[in-house]
Amino acid sequence: MINYPQSELLKSLPKQFFASLTAKVGKKLEEGHDVINLGQGNPDLPTPEHIVKRLQRAAENPQNHKYSPFQGYPYLKKAAADFYKREYDVELDPDTEIAILFGGKAGLVEIPQCLLNPGDSVLVPDPGYPDYWSGVALAKAKMVTMPLREENNFLPVYSELSAEELNSAKLMFLNYPNNPTGAVANKEFFQETVELSRSHGIGIVHDFAYGGIGFDGKRPVSFLQAEGAKEVGIEIYTLSKTFNMAGWRVGFAAGNASVIAALNLMQDHLYVSLFGAVQEAAAAALSGSQECVKELNSIYESRRNAFISGLREIGWDVQAPQGSFFAWLKVPESFTSEEFSEYLLEKAHIAVAPGNGFGQFGEGFVRAGLLTSEERLKEAVGRIQKLNLF
Repeated sequence: MINYPQSELLKSLPKQFFASLTAKVGKKLEEGHDVINLGQGNPDLPTPEHIVKRLQRAAENPQNHKYSPFQGYPYLKKAAADFYKREYDVELDPDTEIAILFGGKAGLVEIPQCLLNPGDSVLVPDPGYPDYWSGVALAKAKMVTMPLREENNFLPVYSELSAEELNSAKLMFLNYPNNPTGAVANKEFFQETVELSRSHGIGIVHDFAYGGIGFDGKRPVSFLQAEGAKEVGIEIYTLSKTFNMAGWRVGFAAGNASVIAALNLMQDHLYVSLFGAVQEAAAAALSGSQECVKELNSIYESRRNAFISGLREIGWDVQAPQGSFFAWLKVPESFTSEEFSEYLLEKAHIAVAPGNGFGQFGEGFVRAGLLTSEERLKEAVGRIQKLNLF
């Protein structure tokens, strides 16, 4: 067999952080251990029944067996625009301000390639979702990190950025509710972001993947609710988390028309749009009753309360997330993030994600997903208690 070398572009991509974590968990499972896997972000509950049934009916329609329009069916774009009007009171033109995506990740990775040239700089949160880095690498751009610190409620402090960093930045990624910290942002912060964008010409990309998951009676705020937001940037919404549709690979970008046009052009070269039946089901999810979203949110909140209160009871000083389905937990002082993750996997057969995998400022934390039953979360607490760390 001829061994073909990989391109320099492939070699330049960041290491896939979750691949190594999955391999470690898989090894423990192969050894016969009962692993409580809190390390990944894959929703554990099924897609609501009415969405599945819509897919089943739509799959029988011969029209959906043909190529879909390259940029998606108009009915799905309208459903997305109507969803934003109903849920956030944001007006969007479905023809020019909505782009259908092959899942939110696709849009996040494509955006830098759409808007940046080699050497351009991008502001990224640290800690943050590692796939932001992938898009920047593919565009041959460079990253400037914005530290997210606990004392600032895991929001970037724009005054910490130098004039040179602000003036040279072409793009900024934000993500609230936040992965990995579980922090949320308010409308005032987003308004400050809009003003910063206007002052320095920075395009804003808000990753709203966890927009459907907020706690304590507080609903996550959309970036597009800030005045002038859609003039300076876009928001990327995925159905993966809100509707438990992670495997369906469907989402959309909303906002600035020039960015939407660039995304559509990029995707014209990459894809031939989503399977029509998936588009019908996605439209049904966005347009139908949102009771399933409320029920899911309630389940996550109950899991959060059980897990966080349990950890506090055994002496671990942890903060409760305000949104998303992740808990961001400080590691004991004698451990690094990776050491503590390895320790939990080896000694308690609990998988968590080490914080340094999300950036330099993730060191000192681990991320735990609330993506298993309350009983298993309580069992995880019991296993940790037996380690006598706290």
